[in-house]
Amino acid sequence: MKKIFGIIASILIASTLLLGCVGQGTDDTKKMTELRIGYQPSTHQIAEMIAMEKGWWLNDLKKYGIEKVTDYEFPSGPPEMQAMLGGQIDIAYVGATPPIPAIDQGLDAKIVAAAQTQGSDISIWPESNYTGPSFFIGKKIGTFPPGSIQDMVLKKWLMDNGIDVSKVDIKAMGPGDATTALTAKQIDAVFLPHPSPALLEINGNGKSVVESGEMWPGHACCVLLVSGKLMRENPELVKEIINIHIKATEYINENPEESAEIASRKLGLSKEVVEYSMKNSDTTYIHNPNDIISYMEAYAKEHYDLGYTKNLLTAKDLIDTKLYDEVTKK
Repeated sequence: MKKIFGIIASILIASTLLLGCVGQGTDDTKKMTELRIGYQPSTHQIAEMIAMEKGWWLNDLKKYGIEKVTDYEFPSGPPEMQAMLGGQIDIAYVGATPPIPAIDQGLDAKIVAAAQTQGSDISIWPESNYTGPSFFIGKKIGTFPPGSIQDMVLKKWLMDNGIDVSKVDIKAMGPGDATTALTAKQIDAVFLPHPSPALLEINGNGKSVVESGEMWPGHACCVLLVSGKLMRENPELVKEIINIHIKATEYINENPEESAEIASRKLGLSKEVVEYSMKNSDTTYIHNPNDIISYMEAYAKEHYDLGYTKNLLTAKDLIDTKLYDEVTKK
């Protein structure tokens, strides 16, 4: 498993681009032999882990000339999108919102499938007495960077409850730094995707007080994003990628225990922690992108209103359901 963080990601651009994954022009497209996947260490993206562990990515894509599949781990969505903008990855398991500012900045990519909904918690010190949204006024909350799904849901929830966001000290952090900071009581709360809230609770370092489904019911969370170039030049390959994603998503729903075991190896956690996370999270694993169109429209408006994007994007700018619909038509 390879990790790409910040400056390291930019250093790797030259070398990764030499791997011949997506060439320039029609002739080079035929030479595509490696698929590069971005993902994050979260139970939200178990579908990617299932497909990798089962060998589905490689075996099912061989007929399209793929000889190697490499996945890269990112701490959150924004740096993952920077890597995609730099041409380092071809597809990404990522939160639904980081693609919005990236596409606004010129990223050539579209969401082709949903991955899951909800699944993040606000956790505070175990001894703290949570009294409602106003509890966070003057407090420090660690969450993913601006533009992430957690940043978006948290700020909307605070504003919906009449809280001036400027009166809450929201600190951009990856899951590791945020959980460490809460454990050390350097911050008062975290808003993170699972399994971080479960891990904090199991270790006695935090308690979950609000689930993201309470903050924005049914909200779309993670998605499968694919390079526009790949979609145009190799749509049959992309359709097979969607097929694999659907198969992996259905596998999670039908085999939660084995899915937890596979995820535990990828995440470096015990199976018990991952199972606890999956059972105590409001995550729902889905794959139909048509089900998240309204949420994407809402996210795009929130981004525009917050000044994260220069343009008010629409669902058409962000999602392409055509290939999914072709894959799933009876």
